[in-house]
Amino acid sequence: MSAMFPVTNCCCFICVRQKNVAIIESFGKFSLKADAGVHCLIPCVQGVASALSLKLRQLSVTCETKTKDNVFVTVEVAVQYEVIDPEAAHYKLTDPASQIRAYVEDVIRGTIPTKTLDETFSSKDQLAVAVTSQLSAKMGEYGYDIRKALVTDLAPDRGVKAAMNEINAQKRLKDASTAKAEGEKILLVKAAEADKEAKYLSGLGVAQQRSAIVNGLKGSITTFSNQVSDSSPKDVMDLLLLTQYFDTLKDIGNNPHSRKTLFVNHGPSAVTQLQAALKNDLMTSGKMER
Repeated sequence: MSAMFPVTNCCCFICVRQKNVAIIESFGKFSLKADAGVHCLIPCVQGVASALSLKLRQLSVTCETKTKDNVFVTVEVAVQYEVIDPEAAHYKLTDPASQIRAYVEDVIRGTIPTKTLDETFSSKDQLAVAVTSQLSAKMGEYGYDIRKALVTDLAPDRGVKAAMNEINAQKRLKDASTAKAEGEKILLVKAAEADKEAKYLSGLGVAQQRSAIVNGLKGSITTFSNQVSDSSPKDVMDLLLLTQYFDTLKDIGNNPHSRKTLFVNHGPSAVTQLQAALKNDLMTSGKMER
């Protein structure tokens, strides 16, 4: 602001502070603009009509309006402005703050109702640009420059905000449940694939084991028949079955973890009976397959 300091009765001095300007009038008519510093006025002729600040100022405007999807929102806009033409600012506007507030509210109420709530949140920058452009065009005529308009807050009604938070929370819970189910599905699939691979490898191992046993028995029969005269393959098989029979009994008896009682026929004819039973089972299964 400016301050006037009378010095004598015949003259008057004013001191205008930095970043301020004084409007000087002569007999009620505009005379000059007094910039920062000391100025001498003609007594009884010139006087200070007003002092305007040239500093950048900010005006906060709060406006409530309705969106396109019938949601009431409260918008807060911070308008930064400064005086660029002190003469026009003094003579054309009585209350610049009220004028700027009215223009901002008009822009907000003309823009927000054309957008949904989601579109309003995503277009805050567009709203700020619209306020700045329209204000600059209007207030420039009155000696004010609108530097920038900032949308500092955009808040819907409390009930709408709570509903939005609940929707977001339920959506996240749904996504979490879906992700958990997908993870469990992957674990089950991987476990089934591992079980399938294990069974395949186990069967392959059993088949290879049986093939090795057959090849070993075949080699043993051939070797025994070549070394012992007057021996038939049947004699060799009987001898091998007898040997495996006693080895099995020995393994069962020596196993410390075996806690079961096994009743088996034991006698000179046990191997013969076992061979006959196996042969009978093989023939029966062959007939059933046919």
